This record gives sequence, C-alpha cells and structure tokens, in this order.
Amino acid sequence: MIRRVSSTALGSLRSFKSCQFHGESLDSSVSPVLIPGVHVFHCPDVVGIVAKLSDCIAAKGGSIRGYDVFVPENNNVFYSRSEFVFDPVKWPRSQMAQDFQTIAQKFSALSSVVRVPSLDPKYKIALLLSKQDHCLVEMLHKWQDGKLPVDIACVISNHERAPNTHIMRFLQRHGISYHYLPTTDQNQIEEEILELVKDTDFLVLARYMQLLSGNFLKGYGKDVINIHHGLLPSFKGRHPAKQAFDAGVKLIGATTHFVTEELDSGPIIEQMVERVSHRDNLRSFVQKSEDLEKKCLMKAMKSYCELRVLPYGTHKTVVF
Repeated sequence: MIRRVSSTALGSLRSFKSCQFHGESLDSSVSPVLIPGVHVFHCPDVVGIVAKLSDCIAAKGGSIRGYDVFVPENNNVFYSRSEFVFDPVKWPRSQMAQDFQTIAQKFSALSSVVRVPSLDPKYKIALLLSKQDHCLVEMLHKWQDGKLPVDIACVISNHERAPNTHIMRFLQRHGISYHYLPTTDQNQIEEEILELVKDTDFLVLARYMQLLSGNFLKGYGKDVINIHHGLLPSFKGRHPAKQAFDAGVKLIGATTHFVTEELDSGPIIEQMVERVSHRDNLRSFVQKSEDLEKKCLMKAMKSYCELRVLPYGTHKTVVF
C-alpha cells in the first residue's frame, strides 16, 4: 500500500511506509538549463536513507520533482524511486554516478541505478516471436513514433516470413535485421540466439512460443520479459482462446512477467483484464485478447525503461 503526502512533509517522510511527491513527469518540458534524471534505490532499511539521497541531489543544485518510497511490513528492506532535475554543468553525469555509488556503499545497497534519458544511451533490445505478429507490430509502430525509448537490435523468430510482408518491409526500411532460426536442435538454436543478443540490455518475448532453458537464461545473464494471455480458468494446449470462448468465460486478461526457469511463473510486472460477453463472437474475443496483450506488454516495457520495476523477494516486484 502506498500512502501519499505533500512535499512539505519531507522531513517526516521516513515515518510512512511509502509515499509520493507529485511533480512533473520525466517526459514534461523543464527549464532549458535543467534536465531530468531518475534514480532507484534498494537496500536494507535503516533510518536516514531518504535524507541522504535528498541531500545528495540538493547539494548539487538539483530539485526533486517526484519521490516514491516503499518499505514492506515485517521485512527489513527499503525501496525508493526519485525523479529530479539538475544542471549538467554543475553536476556532470560522471560525478552523479560516483555520488550515488558512494551512498550505495554506505547503505550496502542491493541496487542503485541512475539514468538521465537525454544523456544516456537508450536500452538496446532484441525481440523474439513465433507466428503471431500483433505484439511485434505494436512495438514497431510505437518505436517508430518515439513512444518506446529503446533501440531495437534485431528480431528473431522460429517462423519464416516472406520478404514482401508489411513487417519485413518495415524492418528493412529501418535497418533492423530479421533472423529466422527454425526449431531443430534446441541447444544449437539457443547458442545462435545468445550470439545475436550478446550486446543487448534485455530481451522481449513478443509471443515467442518456445521455452528458453535455464542454461540460456544463465548464459544471457540479463532480464527477459514475456507476455502471455490470462484466460481463466486456465486453458492449456492448442488454441487456448477458442477453448476459453467455447467455455463461455466472462473475463480475459494478459500478464507481462520476467522469464525464469519455471514456465510462466516469473515475477509479474503488469496485468490487465477486460470483460467479454455472450455478444462476442470468436473473432472479437480473440481481438480483445490480443489487444490486451499488446497494451500489457507496452505498459510493462515503458515501466521497465523508466526504472519503475524492482525485484521484491523471489517471486514479486515493486512497480512504482
């Protein structure tokens, strides 16, 4: 549960389990001199963390525009995310990294990450998919419109696509390589994928209907994000949407989560639901399900790129 307080309550901020100071979004325009940054922090909970982080920003002439804190009950752990603006002349990017690192060492932080969107490189990602295109098409269009703050290194699929299709023409026009890796030897395929994605920051499974082994996940060593339907009660096997439609379900959903060795059981980043009814035919039912998947995946990726997602224990996440 997140409680919200006004900025005048900064001095007593640590008495709340969590809070937020409302300010301008990172996307909003600010002074021509000041540019926005964001910092996330995860460490054991002790008194004085908020004061130290706030003093660090203020001492360099920066100004906090938004602050979120979460301290779970009966768990000695602290999470925070701050949005701030600063003058890069007075506070050089390299010095900023050192200053936050000093605080991280002081509090034995498990994670301390700072990003300055206008100065730092965009996250470099690779997209994996199988036959269904709807999530890929959505991401490519959002990326083209500048609404997805990433660089797409390549698209990898276990299905071949004709060169004259909309997707292939789009990828060629924008210089994004497409790699068709047919499903034969699983170990060989995973080795090829690892070689293709070795320089990426994270992977997105945009309806990739193949399992990634524990060896692959360990070899990659970075986050992998997956999207899947949420049709309840659970429908396994082929054509789950048709199974759910035939069963007359009234609520459909989608889940975006981190990939772990346990199938579809990684920490959840985002979930969305929508009602369906007897008025839906199979086509509208499937369309609603695919629309939810696209929205859910995009929301999760945006949250991830904005440093809103932090691990909470083994199976959960904190999403500010």
